[in-house]
Amino acid sequence: MRGRDSLGVYLRGVAMGAADAVPGVSGGTIALLTGIYPRLIAAITAVEPDRLLAVLAAPLPDRRADAVAAFREIDGIFLAALGLGIATAIVTVSRVLEHAMAAYPAATFGGFFGLIGASAWLLRREMAFDTRGRQAAAVAGFAVAFLLSGQAEGALGHGLPVTFLAGSVAVTAMILPGVSGSLLLLLLGQYEYMIDHLSAFVDAVFAILTGESATIPPGTATILTFLAGGVVGLFTVAHGVRWALKRRKAATMTFLVALVVGALRAPVVQTATRLDAGWTTTAIGLFSGAAVVGGAVVVGLERAAGGEAIEI
Repeated sequence: MRGRDSLGVYLRGVAMGAADAVPGVSGGTIALLTGIYPRLIAAITAVEPDRLLAVLAAPLPDRRADAVAAFREIDGIFLAALGLGIATAIVTVSRVLEHAMAAYPAATFGGFFGLIGASAWLLRREMAFDTRGRQAAAVAGFAVAFLLSGQAEGALGHGLPVTFLAGSVAVTAMILPGVSGSLLLLLLGQYEYMIDHLSAFVDAVFAILTGESATIPPGTATILTFLAGGVVGLFTVAHGVRWALKRRKAATMTFLVALVVGALRAPVVQTATRLDAGWTTTAIGLFSGAAVVGGAVVVGLERAAGGEAIEI
């Protein structure tokens, strides 16, 4: 892949990362909109343990040829450029969101509410209730999300096992149509926690690079555990979801869309915990106005993509 092509993939990664950083917007939608979704899915599913080990063995002289071959098989340059773009956007956007959630909770979480609600509305055509199994999937998806919203943080806490789980679940958003990794983190009560840790980690890394500090960045274990969960999830959870979508697509999509609907409770609960004066008229107005804007963003993206469904 030429330098200009890599730059184009990097910029697409920036757009995907910015989308995935906010609950309700799927990076998969951006990948579809920018024309790289089929290539992304092909690259992700090509990443297998034996190929990954072959790439990691590149420093060994007698393994270099195998490493190059494996790197090409997983479309390594494409994934590296895309991943760098996603990381760039997430680091940048997360800092903005950290401030916004603290300073403007009603507007910020209202925007999330609109993003999530519009995503559910646009995905409604993927739902089916014609069998008891699909009806049960809808009830289960809604119940899981509704019960987790606002409750998961207190129940699960923020230990490293929970962080590992969050990473393995969030990575599946790369193949889930209309569902973002941030939304899954919000459901698990880990969204703000990871945003805070990521911002602190980045600040510490910059301090080390500029010579202002020589200490290990705080939260390093949390970030590394989350990334390790993502790698494991790529080989397990993501492939399991893909298997379910191929063999039971109607029931799986019904469950996923119901999950998004149930998740609408999360922004409301998160806002309520941050409003010192409660739900005043001003807070309700800000929340509602931001929800309309968030919904308009998702509808605009869907129209830009031509209303085309993502095929798994």
